Amino acid sequence: MRAVVCEEINRLVLREMDEPERAENQALVSIRRIGICGTDLHAYKGNQPFFTYPRVLGHELAGVIEEIGPNEAGLKPGDQVSIIPYLHCGHCIACRSGKTNCCVSMQVMGVHVDGGMRERIVVPVSHLIRAEGLTLDETAMVEPLSIGAHAVRRAAIRPGEQVVVIGAGPIGLGVMAIAKQAGAQVIAIDRNMDRLERSRSWAGVDFLVQANEQAVQQVAEITNGDYATTVFDATGNAHSMNEAIQYVAHSGQLIFVGLVKADISFHDPEFHKREMSILGSRNATREDFEQVMSILREKKWSMDDYITHRASFDQLPDSIDVWLSPDSHVVKAIVEL
Repeated sequence: MRAVVCEEINRLVLREMDEPERAENQALVSIRRIGICGTDLHAYKGNQPFFTYPRVLGHELAGVIEEIGPNEAGLKPGDQVSIIPYLHCGHCIACRSGKTNCCVSMQVMGVHVDGGMRERIVVPVSHLIRAEGLTLDETAMVEPLSIGAHAVRRAAIRPGEQVVVIGAGPIGLGVMAIAKQAGAQVIAIDRNMDRLERSRSWAGVDFLVQANEQAVQQVAEITNGDYATTVFDATGNAHSMNEAIQYVAHSGQLIFVGLVKADISFHDPEFHKREMSILGSRNATREDFEQVMSILREKKWSMDDYITHRASFDQLPDSIDVWLSPDSHVVKAIVEL
């Protein structure tokens, strides 16, 4: 079986691996699509927390079941499935509270354990969702879009609320689109005007603000001096995350969706006078996956506009450096098997 392995920082290789062996309550899944996440790129460049080498990357996955035993979900060979890549313990305080996305002993495929950049993988049956009515591309994009769905659910957005989303990458786009579904008025902030324009055309945001010295004032003008009651930072950039407090209204909230391998700090008086809340949003739950799949079945979001770059499995090791270049203008890349 072929697999792409990140053997060390800046080294991604295609090599042969042993075939996986299916155990009880597991399914053998043939991988058909792999989305390339910021996590994969950070791991390749040595900037990913909780990471060790060598590692098979990949957690945005679409596959087809090859082998499976009797199961309550009625899954069977030939079913197209989305894979929930967050392997939780089921008994820690978070799991007991239904918050499996932040399990104390979390094992994320492609980060803590080997992921899906290979031809076949074994997955717990509990972490598969039948993807009927979805294309393979849509199925692979369920995971990144679910990150946005979870962040919006954490925020408990109200219809008509003015929301800022910083970062118009694939995760930020998902946050914007789900926030619009929740009835929010969305202000997108990014340095890149092409990404901002995509946030309007794909996610339907209401206002575009380029991240520069005038951005805070622009948000103030848009919100009539109130600023945003909810701000999401989806950049994974320490500077942006440190500065995000500026956009938050008094009594508002800031949700960190992106992850950065650095300390985050802010000026306490600015935080305290707002009596604001700061929330982390990690991974997603089955509920978030099912919400996104339901929306995708309505065909409201075009994957042709969300996915900007493609490669075959054989091309993957050589494509990473290309996609990392700003000149490539990648928003979301996907690998086809």
